Amino acid sequence: MADEVIKHSVHTLVFRSLKRSHDMFLSNQSMLPPIDEKAEKILRSVKARDSYGQVMSAVQKAQAIKQLEALNRPDTPHDTDIAESAALGSDGAMLPYSAPTNPTPTAIISAPRKAPTMPRPKWHAPWKLFRVISGHLGWVRCVAVEPGNEWFATGAADRVIKIWDLATGKLKVSLTGHVSTVRGLEVSSRHPYLFSCGEDRQVKCWDLEYNKVIRHYHGHLSAVYTLALHPTIDVLVTAGRDATARVWDLRSKANVHTLAGHTDTVASLACQSAEPQIITGSHDSTIRLWDLAAGKSMCTLTNHKKSVRSIVIHPSLYTFASASPDNIKQWKCPEGKFIQNLSGHNAIVNCMAVNPEGVLVSGGDNGTMYCWDWRTGYNFQRLQSAVQPGSMDSEAGIFAMTFDHSGSRLITAEADKTIKIYREDDSASEETHPINWRPEILKRRKF
Repeated sequence: MADEVIKHSVHTLVFRSLKRSHDMFLSNQSMLPPIDEKAEKILRSVKARDSYGQVMSAVQKAQAIKQLEALNRPDTPHDTDIAESAALGSDGAMLPYSAPTNPTPTAIISAPRKAPTMPRPKWHAPWKLFRVISGHLGWVRCVAVEPGNEWFATGAADRVIKIWDLATGKLKVSLTGHVSTVRGLEVSSRHPYLFSCGEDRQVKCWDLEYNKVIRHYHGHLSAVYTLALHPTIDVLVTAGRDATARVWDLRSKANVHTLAGHTDTVASLACQSAEPQIITGSHDSTIRLWDLAAGKSMCTLTNHKKSVRSIVIHPSLYTFASASPDNIKQWKCPEGKFIQNLSGHNAIVNCMAVNPEGVLVSGGDNGTMYCWDWRTGYNFQRLQSAVQPGSMDSEAGIFAMTFDHSGSRLITAEADKTIKIYREDDSASEETHPINWRPEILKRRKF
């Protein structure tokens, strides 16, 4: 009698298949195939002939004439070289030598040094809750505003992407297709596309003219937690629990680079057109700045002591901020130079948002929201998100937030299954809400 076939559940079979593919690809997932030198040489020659074919013969003639002239020239000492070496001086300084002049008495007496003072923070109006939108059936994990500022999209643990009218808060459309929590959303400013990623390892491109998925980007070995679109190139960057960030060509769906180097989940990601074009933050408590062209890490910032769950780039100042339970830190691009700490938000900071006026808002896992002045790091407001009726107080958690494109409305995605919209209090003024600014003589830079 033939042996009975052991029947396994679909879940077990899928898990085994996943483990096999994970073990197969994990070791070399960041390695690109070796470059074929011969093919590269042929490619360069074809490109050169295609672009410069009409002038290549003229350039070759000019080079031949120059070589003939060099051969026919008599061997004379190079006076110009001697003159140059004399001008450089004995120690090889690149500046022209000038004789020392007698210093004036005023130059010797240095001016008395001023005591360093902290700049006074700019006054910002306090923020207040304006609208609560409910409709999702699970934790709301991500939010994105479209470039025209007319609607915004949210993704949740109910596996649905919902698109809402920004002015009225009414639901416009629901998109279904993910089979697990939707963790990241991004709306393209160059195409009518919406990009989404989730815990089902899927990265989808939705055509908003037809409300259908038109592309899938396959390659992540585990849940995809965050994604970002490059502002000027047709490139999508995704990152997640497999400790990598992947760069995708939008059209061809090719995995251009796999940015490997983090040793734990990559929880946050930001893209900009200037260097560094990609910034990632990870649960391994490091931030990495990436060279997009080479697909390599340029710099690793190890100042944080705990998971970096959020990274936000200032729209105009060429600086960025990173959030961790220890504190929020600000950094200068392109080299990642430390600027200052924004201390005081004692919670797991899940998300941050910044607007063009320099208001930085951080959202915590316990429902706290802190508003900061970007330049000085002054905390001008603290809010506690109220849970919707019927929810437990422990569901006051903020998972994602973003400003609309005018910077006047703040949209938050929360654990009580609601979306909340905040706006500035129009009735507030400097008299009613004065700046309580008491700086020390000099703010200590704690690393």
